[in-house]
Amino acid sequence: MSAAFGKCFDPAGARYGIPTYPWRYAPDGLATRGQLRARGLRPGGQPIAAQVMRAGRKAVGGVRVAYLYRLDHAKPVRPMTSRKWGALALAMLARRTCPKCQITYSYCLPTSLGMCVLCADSANTAGPQGLEGST
Repeated sequence: MSAAFGKCFDPAGARYGIPTYPWRYAPDGLATRGQLRARGLRPGGQPIAAQVMRAGRKAVGGVRVAYLYRLDHAKPVRPMTSRKWGALALAMLARRTCPKCQITYSYCLPTSLGMCVLCADSANTAGPQGLEGST
């Protein structure tokens, strides 16, 4: 058994306050939010039942944690209403529309540019204005 395994194995919760297991060693009946969602479930307001830990990047803090929830207390995911679908459609339309040229694309625009690639490219090639005649 490695030292990292021993650091992460605390089923009684004495060290971290809640039961802690190494990555991929959680007991049956517990699942992360992502695993619940894949089954069509959500935590439903229940408290965190346990956590799994694994080594992460040293610069970030060295440990990654995922919280676990009980499957028997999970509730089904709420269905999308027509208003939620409409709000989602408007949000996605805004992400695909260039604020400068108002063209709607079939893909989401890069947030790093804040506009479509064509507008960003034309803004970069225009250069500084008003510097031609100064001496």
